[in-house]
Amino acid sequence: MNLVITGSIAFDYLMHFPGDFLEHVKPERIQKLSLSFLVDEMRKQRGGCAANIAFTLALLGERPVLMGTAGIDFAEYGAWLAEHGVDISAARVVPDVFTASFFATTDQNQNQIASFYTGAMAFARELSFYDLDPRPDLTIISPNDPEAMDKYPAECKALGIPYLYDPSQQIVRSSPESLRAGVEGADILIVNDYEFEMLKDRIGLNDAAMRAAVRRAVIVTQGAEGALIWAEDKIHIPAVPPEQILDPTGVGDAFRAGLLKGLALGLPWEQCGRIGSLAATYVLETHGPQTHHFTPAEFAARYRGVFGEDALTRALTKM
Repeated sequence: MNLVITGSIAFDYLMHFPGDFLEHVKPERIQKLSLSFLVDEMRKQRGGCAANIAFTLALLGERPVLMGTAGIDFAEYGAWLAEHGVDISAARVVPDVFTASFFATTDQNQNQIASFYTGAMAFARELSFYDLDPRPDLTIISPNDPEAMDKYPAECKALGIPYLYDPSQQIVRSSPESLRAGVEGADILIVNDYEFEMLKDRIGLNDAAMRAAVRRAVIVTQGAEGALIWAEDKIHIPAVPPEQILDPTGVGDAFRAGLLKGLALGLPWEQCGRIGSLAATYVLETHGPQTHHFTPAEFAARYRGVFGEDALTRALTKM
């Protein structure tokens, strides 16, 4: 299946401050805040929703097309993605700007000070599905430049391209009209449980109306509680117990990749969700959204150990 993954491409700069931010904030001087913290750890990670999804899909045996914008610092990152099976031919490098970046410093009490540099992501609105040849069989519209997220659903509808709509982090930035346009006519809507409630409030639809607005399914991820797939019926997908918990960053992106893999294989909803659940756990067990690794045989064996033998394990071992 020709899968096109749209959304952000970014670097994450994650720092640790071995103290408490609150000890350095003077309430009487809050009107002129100027703080500097000496951090004892920094990790630079490859990230971005689209790149994360594409990376895990490549591990699962697909060759996804990454459609997004990156900056002048993308060469090494792009080569690394290509080496791991991601087609970066539809990723555009924008000159004179840097790739979108997330900077976060976390203290010993898990308080966080963060900022996000949009950078090259702001140019994603210039990309178009009309320029893709061949046209995708299925795409996902994940968090990205807000104007791009307005543009892509309209293009997919006009071209007859089924799409998964994943507004998540951009729900608060998008207008109710834009969100409703993205939801209505989507093949699948996928958000987490908090985002689902926020989305309903923003566009004024209840559960039933939300399900009626999309063609195939509403999928709501629920963290440690698993996920709910609402297609013809409601199916609960359990979370796969992790062997260790190191970092939740990118877990949702891995779930989406696993779901897309199941759809590419033409599997029933329950099996699609189970692949997503297991892929998400691999990410939870590592630091960063693109440091996990598995072979098709390893993934199939672990799937069989969690969910039991079925036709899916045979399909996965053929990846």
